[in-house]
Amino acid sequence: MSANLMFLLKTVIIAIVEGITEFLPISSTGHMIIVGHFINFTGEYATFFEVVIQLGAILAIVVLYWKKISESLRPNNLFVPGRPGFRLWLNMIIAFIPAAVIGLVFKKKIDKYLFNTLTVAVAMIVGGTLLIFIENSFRKNRHATRDLENVSPIQALKIGIFQCLSLWPGMSRSASTIMGGWISGLSTPAAAEFSFFLAIPTMIAASGLDIIKDRPHMTSIELIALILGFVVSFLVALLVVEKFINFLKKRPMRVFAIYRILVGVILLVLAALKIITITK
Repeated sequence: MSANLMFLLKTVIIAIVEGITEFLPISSTGHMIIVGHFINFTGEYATFFEVVIQLGAILAIVVLYWKKISESLRPNNLFVPGRPGFRLWLNMIIAFIPAAVIGLVFKKKIDKYLFNTLTVAVAMIVGGTLLIFIENSFRKNRHATRDLENVSPIQALKIGIFQCLSLWPGMSRSASTIMGGWISGLSTPAAAEFSFFLAIPTMIAASGLDIIKDRPHMTSIELIALILGFVVSFLVALLVVEKFINFLKKRPMRVFAIYRILVGVILLVLAALKIITITK
């Protein structure tokens, strides 16, 4: 197999991982760090590639929820206080701010100290444990908010504070915001939908900042890989989100929590046995 073909294969693998994991409560960043480590897809270009393909996954949410998004963005809905569109995007701004501020302030330290397989492994275990505890404690709320239009600014702020946990790679933005939704009194489907919508401004802002600041010089094959990865992550995420929504209507998320804990433990064991090294 030629070097270029092998390179493209690696990027497709990472894009599939991103598409599958972006909206599941198992951490897309954590999985890309882990998989990238095992297939030797690391470095400046790999980091940039992972940032760009996250936008492909976000595009899947825009496509799936386009009817609701376009309705909420109509001027007579968006700019009139009290209207559903106004309340929805006001809540998204409120929920977006905490992680945006903390992320900007501590970005260099987060990049330096938290982007390695050891910290991801610990985050997997911690996040999985929290997921089980919070789901058992709050999921069966009979008075839960079931529609995004009825979410209050205070509930949105609580979810935004929980989203700060996702700045630790391996915690998962999806898991953090869904847990925040449960604690804030949202039903599981409403918490997941809020998480999906919040991903739009959060990931566009985070990815956009990284693209502007850290765009590397690319060869033609790297540019092709970038476009291919974007498309693959979009298509895979499109399929996964629909399946995930149907799953949440019928089953608890304990299975994802158990998976997270197992992955974290396996990584720690492999690191202890020096089968894998702790690298960024």
